[in-house]
Amino acid sequence: MLWRRNLLVPLAALALALTASTGAGTAVAAPDTTVAATAPTASAAADFGAPGPYATAVEVGAVTTLYYPRDIADSDRRHPVIVWGNGTGGVPLVYRELLLHWAGQGFIVAAANTPQSNLGISMRAGIDLLTRRNADPDSAFFDRVDLEHIGASGHSQGGAAAIVVGADPRIDTILPIQPGPLADINAVHVPALLLAGQKDSIVFPALVRAFYNAADHIPALYGELRGADHFTVVGDPGPFAAPTTAWFRAHLMGDQEARAQFFGPGCGICADTATWSDVRRNSLALGLPATTA
Repeated sequence: MLWRRNLLVPLAALALALTASTGAGTAVAAPDTTVAATAPTASAAADFGAPGPYATAVEVGAVTTLYYPRDIADSDRRHPVIVWGNGTGGVPLVYRELLLHWAGQGFIVAAANTPQSNLGISMRAGIDLLTRRNADPDSAFFDRVDLEHIGASGHSQGGAAAIVVGADPRIDTILPIQPGPLADINAVHVPALLLAGQKDSIVFPALVRAFYNAADHIPALYGELRGADHFTVVGDPGPFAAPTTAWFRAHLMGDQEARAQFFGPGCGICADTATWSDVRRNSLALGLPATTA
């Protein structure tokens, strides 16, 4: 399809450029990008775009790249999981800053290495990998993975894959970013935040709204980031960092401040017209309270 051909070349070129600048990917640790701490509470002053409290590490495997809190073996809690799918031709390195940001917030991110993620097979394999690691007494992840709280996200083709994986009963929420069209959201039975870019000329906002309009059986939100094009999320994730972090903190960590960004009459993103050019909540989302406490 045309949108795939248009996406393949720039994403592949960006991946090569990032690889050249940071080193090819067999390293098992990333630079310390955050201040080490163990508190699982909300980000300071509810700034979900700010670095989280955890120092981070990376493990590159054959199928899955893991981004996670560096001292997870000594953590006093289990950490929720986010499975990630890349855009066409992309690899996790393209989205490194966003995935490390989530890891710094206390999530374990299982990023599929495949540049063709639409079927979601490698994303599901990430859950299987962490299930095995969580049960292995010799693993740093032993009994530190919260397999009861798993979200799915991805960009472009990977956004479509997040919708596909959303039919897996192990998934608790989905967050597709500028998702391609090859997915059926009717098979999803968990809350969804669907993100579009106002100036996206590859996955037009109308395509993302079509998923939102079809999601009348689940609590669904549509958010269109003002001025964003299809590649705003790669490299420095910019305006995508805060809302994606808040969504996953709300649904996978029970963070009440984060939840208020999306639900209730004081919906934070609904009032933030500087960041958002369009925000919509369907009737099921409108019926959810700002807090669950």
